[in-house]
Formats: sequence, C-alpha cells, structure tokens
Amino acid sequence: MFEIFTLISSQDVVFAVLVTFIASFVKGAIGFAMPMIMVSGMASFLPAEIALAALILPTLIANLQQTLREGPAEALRAMRGYWRYVAIVLVTIAFSAQLVTALPRWVFYICLGGPVTALALLQLIGWRPHIAAQNRARADWAVGVTSGLMGGLSGVWGPTTVLYLTALEVPKALSVKIQGVIYGAGAVVLTLAHLRSGILNSATVPFSALLILPAVFAMWVGFQVQDRLDQARFRRWTLVVLVIAGLNLIRRGVMAF
Repeated sequence: MFEIFTLISSQDVVFAVLVTFIASFVKGAIGFAMPMIMVSGMASFLPAEIALAALILPTLIANLQQTLREGPAEALRAMRGYWRYVAIVLVTIAFSAQLVTALPRWVFYICLGGPVTALALLQLIGWRPHIAAQNRARADWAVGVTSGLMGGLSGVWGPTTVLYLTALEVPKALSVKIQGVIYGAGAVVLTLAHLRSGILNSATVPFSALLILPAVFAMWVGFQVQDRLDQARFRRWTLVVLVIAGLNLIRRGVMAF
C-alpha cells in the first residue's frame, strides 16, 4: 500500500480523501456528479492517470449500491428495452480504457476536462434534447459509443446517459433504475479494463480502496441532508464548480502541449 507514497505525497492523499468526501456527499445529496468531481478535482493536484485510478473503486461500490438497491431482479427488468445501449456502452468502455496509457499527457487532460465542462454547461443551460422513436437504434449507437469513450478515458459516462434517457422521455422511476444498471455494470467493466490497462496496479489499487470508506460515509451524510437542501440551487452551484474545474484541466492540457 505504501508504494503510492513514492508517486504522491501524504498531503496529496489527504486532499484526495477530501475531494472524495465532497464528491460522495454531492452524489448522496443530489444523485449525480461523483466521478466528475473526483476526476476534475484530483487531476488538479495528481497525475491524471492516478486521478483516474483513484475514482474507480469508490464509484464501483457506490454504483453497485444503486444498481442493487431494489434487488437484481428489478435491475434486470429495468434493462429490458435498453439492452442494446447498455451493451454498446460496456464494450466501448472496455476498448477505450486501453487507450489511456498510450495518450500523451496533454490529450489526457483535455479528454478529462472537455467532457466535464461540456456536460456541466449543457445541464446548466437546461438543454433537453428529444429523440423520436424511429431514430432510437441509431441514437443507441451514437450516444452509446460517445458515453463509452468518455467512460473508458475519463471514468465519466453518467451525464450523457442522463441526457439520453431524458431525450427518450423515459419516466423518472424507470430512468433511475436504468441508470443504476448502466452505472453499476459500467463500473465493473471499467475496473476490469483498467486492471488490464495498468491504470489499476499494485500502487493505485490500495490508494483507490483507501477512498471507499470516506465515499460510503459521505454518501450517507448526503442522504441525511438530502431533503433539507435547496436541491436546485445546490445542483446549480455544483455544476458551476465543475465548469471551472473542467476549464482548469483544459488549461493544463493546452499548457502541456
């Protein structure tokens, strides 16, 4: 476990725990943005590959909790009718994750910062796309590949999935269940893919595991205050912070070019 201290400082570990706590609290309170906050926050003071590795196990546990909240049978029922999109996302995550170690550092920072900034801005301006039924198959491929690429490269594929389900006008309760399946299955695939890519290794696996405890605790705290928050305002300020963090990652990519 202590091998990680040859790569980063103990101060970085403390900051990583703090970022994880904040990200997990936000997820517990408003239901999204955990991996976006973790990757954009940690990549501000850690090497991008370590930042990506760090978020994998905490988000895996969080997403599996969401997936299995109402039992595996309910999760499977929710996936009916959306299996093609789920399959495309999972396969693309598995393949694109192998590209991470081959990317130049500046490309990696832009791949991290670009999606975070764009998706946070889309949600801030309230963009609500619509997909007609006859275009569903093509949309499954287009959005599924996009989500999978983002997931494999940056660990973030939730926002595009939310926008997609919104565009399909999926009822809220069903949408939450489908998201649980996609996030949970995607997190498992991402973990396995980065064990293969080398992003998760003897140094980063213990580091990522270390962040599970603050993540679980912070999510519990977020659940407790969920009903007391002005959700709309809190969500808006969270997105503003994500835009700033994403732009900073893009800046680092440009400077490293």
